[in-house]
Amino acid sequence: MQPATILVVEDHLTTRNFLADNLTADGYDVIEAESAAAARQLLAGSFPDIAIVDLGLPDGDGLELLSHVRTADRVAGRLDPDLPLLVLSGRVSELDQLRGFDRGCDDYMLKPFSYHELNARLRALLRRTQRRPRTARLRVGSLELDSQSRQVWVGGEPVSLSKKEFALLRALAGEPTKVFTREELLRGVWGFMAMGQTRTLDSHAFRLRQKLNRGENRFVINVWGIGYRLVDGSLES
Repeated sequence: MQPATILVVEDHLTTRNFLADNLTADGYDVIEAESAAAARQLLAGSFPDIAIVDLGLPDGDGLELLSHVRTADRVAGRLDPDLPLLVLSGRVSELDQLRGFDRGCDDYMLKPFSYHELNARLRALLRRTQRRPRTARLRVGSLELDSQSRQVWVGGEPVSLSKKEFALLRALAGEPTKVFTREELLRGVWGFMAMGQTRTLDSHAFRLRQKLNRGENRFVINVWGIGYRLVDGSLES
């Protein structure tokens, strides 16, 4: 069973590093966002299993981020509106907590906090998530993928993908004919703030293409100088 992916949305570097280090040590995959904008990209591209959200973010209120998730389009959108959300905030008043629950958080913890208690609450939310009914599969031509189980099929045959390969595929499948820039994919799937000269995207796209291309099927198209799209041309009905 693959470890759960936790998105930590926290602008305070020391707190974010503390959470990332301890959650990683406890076996979780951790992705980090220091702002609401970065969190939105990771929510749409990396498909975490749960998110820890601070409310005081430099570019907006975390309450708006909660609403953004809860009002997402379940069918056409790239976000899971049922994603478990745990608020971790220094806003301690009863009114602040009520606002958090009104906007859709599943749990609310106050700072300063006990890491052991936080971990216990995360485990409880993840257990509840595992009992949710699965969402419908997404189909693109002969390709099918199930975001809940992270399973992929081409022509009915299962394809084994790594977690990041699946996240890249799910991002491209959200708009299969759109050309996603390298910057969009690196930020949305990996959370990179600076692009640099990394070959991470190209190597994952190459492996993904090798696994998906079967017979006449061609997926993951490299658009030179720009980025990638899932399919070439319009989709057949």
